[in-house]
Amino acid sequence: MRAAALLVALFSLGVTLWGGLQERGAALAFGVLVLVGEFARWSGPDVREAAPLGAAGALSYALLGEDAGRPTHHGAFQVVAVVLAAGLLGSVPHIARGRGSAPDHLARRILTVAFAAVCFQPLYGQGVFEDWSGPAYVLLLLALLVLTALCDAVLAAAATHCRTRWPFGPLLREELRGLLGIGSAVCATGVVMALAVAVVGLWALPVFSLPLLLAQLSCRRYAAVRATYRQTIASLARATEVAGCTPAGHARRVASLSRAVGIDLGLSGPELTVLEQAALMHDIGQLSLVDPVPAGATACLPVEEQRRIALLGGAVVRRTGVDARIAVVVERQADPCREQPLPARIVRAVNAYEEKARDAGPGGPLKALEELRLATAGDYAPEVVESLARVLSRDCLTRSPVG
Repeated sequence: MRAAALLVALFSLGVTLWGGLQERGAALAFGVLVLVGEFARWSGPDVREAAPLGAAGALSYALLGEDAGRPTHHGAFQVVAVVLAAGLLGSVPHIARGRGSAPDHLARRILTVAFAAVCFQPLYGQGVFEDWSGPAYVLLLLALLVLTALCDAVLAAAATHCRTRWPFGPLLREELRGLLGIGSAVCATGVVMALAVAVVGLWALPVFSLPLLLAQLSCRRYAAVRATYRQTIASLARATEVAGCTPAGHARRVASLSRAVGIDLGLSGPELTVLEQAALMHDIGQLSLVDPVPAGATACLPVEEQRRIALLGGAVVRRTGVDARIAVVVERQADPCREQPLPARIVRAVNAYEEKARDAGPGGPLKALEELRLATAGDYAPEVVESLARVLSRDCLTRSPVG
C-alpha cells in the first residue's frame, strides 16, 4: 500500500510540476484547509479518522466541478499533489513533538483521494456530467463518496492486517461499522463543501468547515474522558497485583490476549472494549478472600469456589460505577460455558491458558493448549479454544507467560 501511494504521489507531483498549477486560488484554499486539518490531527485507541477536517477538505477538492459557477480544470493529478503537499507540511509539527504517525495515514489519504479524483475529474472534464443537475448531481457525489469510503475501509483493514496479522474479515467489518460514525460526517461535509463552492465560491470553505472542526474538538475532549476512564480501570486491575493476589502483569496479558481472540471471533468495537476491561478486572474478586489463592491460579479451584470469587468480583466492579456489562462478564466467567455470553467464555479460556502456560515450563503454551482442548465442552468453549490457538499460531506461540 505504501509503495502504491508513493508511486501515485510521485507521478501526480511530476505531472503537476510539468503542466503547471491550474486555478491557484482554489488549490491554495483547499491546501490550507487540508493543512489545518492535519495540524489538528489527533490519535488514540478509539480514533478512526485522525484528521476528519483534512479528509473532508481533500474529498471535496477531489469532487469539485465548479467554483462560483465557473468550471474547474485542475484535474485528478493536481488534487493528489495538493493533498500530498498539505499532508507533508501538516506532519511537521507532529514529528517535531515526537508524535509522528506511521506512513499508513498519509498513504491511505493519498490513495483514497486519488480514487475519488480519478472517478470524478476525468469524466467531469469530458462533459459527461453536464446534464446532471439538482438532486441527481448530489446523489452522484454521494455515491462516489460511498465508494471512496468503502475503498478507505479496505485500505485501513489491509494496513492493520499487515501490521498485526489479525484476520482481514473481522477487521474489515469493524472498519465498515466505523463508517456510520465519523466517516458519515466526513462524507457529508465533503459533499456540502463541493456543492457550496460551486455556488458561492471559496468563501464557503471556512463556513462549512467550522462545524466539523468543532466536532473534532468535542471528540478530543470525549477521548480525554475515555482515557481517564481506562486509567481508572487499569489502576483497579493492578490492585490484585499490589496486594499479592496475582502475579505481576497477569491481568494485562489476559486482557491483551482476550482482545486478540475477540477480534478473531469478529466482536465489534464496543464489545471488544467491554471484553478487554472485564479481562483486566477478572481477578478483582480475590481481594475479598481471607486466604489468598496460591499464585492467584483460580482455574484449578473447584467450580463452586470459582463462582464465589467471580460473584465477589462482580460485586466489586458494580460498586466502582463502571459499565454494568463489564460486571456481568466478571460475574459469569465461572458459569458453564453454554450459559455464558461470549466475552465471559473468552476471559475464562484465556485466563486458564495463561495460568497453565505460566506453570508448565518451557513448553508451556503448547501444553496449556493441549489441556484446554482435552477439557470437556462444559469447561471451555471449543470455538474459543480454537480461536486462541489461531491467535497464538500467528504469534508463533511466543506470547510470553512472564513479565
